[in-house]
Amino acid sequence: MKRQIFIAVGFVLLIFLALAGVKALQIKTMIDFGKTFVPPPETVSSAVATNENWHDTLTAVGSINAEQGVLVSPEIPGTVSEIDFESGASVTKGDLLVKLDASTEEAQLRAAESQVDLARVTAERTRKLQADSTASQSELDQAEATLKQAVANADNIRATIDKKSIRAPFTGQLGIRLINLGEQIDAGKSIVSLQNLSPVFADFSLPQQDLARIATGLTVRVTSDAFPGTNFEGEITAINPDVDATTRNVRLRAKFTNADKLLRPGMFVRAEVLLPGDQSVLVIPSTALLSAPYGDSVFLITPQVTDGKTNLVVQQKFIRTGRSHGDFVSVLSGLSPGDQVVTAGIFKLRNGVNVSVNNTATPEPSLTPHPPNS
Repeated sequence: MKRQIFIAVGFVLLIFLALAGVKALQIKTMIDFGKTFVPPPETVSSAVATNENWHDTLTAVGSINAEQGVLVSPEIPGTVSEIDFESGASVTKGDLLVKLDASTEEAQLRAAESQVDLARVTAERTRKLQADSTASQSELDQAEATLKQAVANADNIRATIDKKSIRAPFTGQLGIRLINLGEQIDAGKSIVSLQNLSPVFADFSLPQQDLARIATGLTVRVTSDAFPGTNFEGEITAINPDVDATTRNVRLRAKFTNADKLLRPGMFVRAEVLLPGDQSVLVIPSTALLSAPYGDSVFLITPQVTDGKTNLVVQQKFIRTGRSHGDFVSVLSGLSPGDQVVTAGIFKLRNGVNVSVNNTATPEPSLTPHPPNS
């Protein structure tokens, strides 16, 4: 009995040792494979740092204002009796837009004109009598004063009637009509917007530290999301003499001919002031930047020879950047011309990782990008 037990235990031990040997052999094989295993390279896109001549600019955001633009409104209240314009029409200075009912004033004018005629006859009669020493000088003075007062009363009524004929104060384009025929409107009630769209102004602000670099006559280029791909050029015509005490910004105004009338008052625009002279800068695509609270960095691609084989590896490098232009950003320090940097696939990289470069699916960066969905 004991012998059978010993045989069974020995058999179990033999099986255990065999399994342990197999497992140890497997572990050793995996360790050896891990020592020689080289992970496949990560596929990335790349670009080369190059020197370019950039026009030195100052950027800002602003809005478009018309050289002449008003909300047409009456000076006195009244009832709309005639509307002589269509919404969106172009008008010239002096064109009649709206007439308010002036029947009461016209009746008052007829009565006032009768008073003028009577006062004029009385004054002439008194003047003859005074020449014959029949009337005194005071009577003549009284008659002439009465005549002047009657004329003034008639002129006042004529002015009121004239104000009830509302005309275009300048040439421009009308907006949407805001009143209806027969409507009782008060003084100051908006009737229609009138804007002169050529020329227009772009108003924007720049920090006070740029004040020494700007002057009237400098070219200004503006762009708007309403017309992607279109640049509008004008020039600075006015600079505010004071600096805003809250923002420390100075306000500027640029004038644009706007011959095609694309720029509209109230439109948001991005403005660039073109400063004299070009500047040579080292640039890379902005997608190459890896931003972090402790600074901006890029992954630099460098060739590395291992066992007679050349591989591309990446090394993270911190840089100092300058201003941006389109899809590019200028590099002030940290890179040299000709350095190759990763532009896509940055977030899957770390120092020393092998990479392969494939730029076929990467959009070409541009100084004037126009995404189709912008």
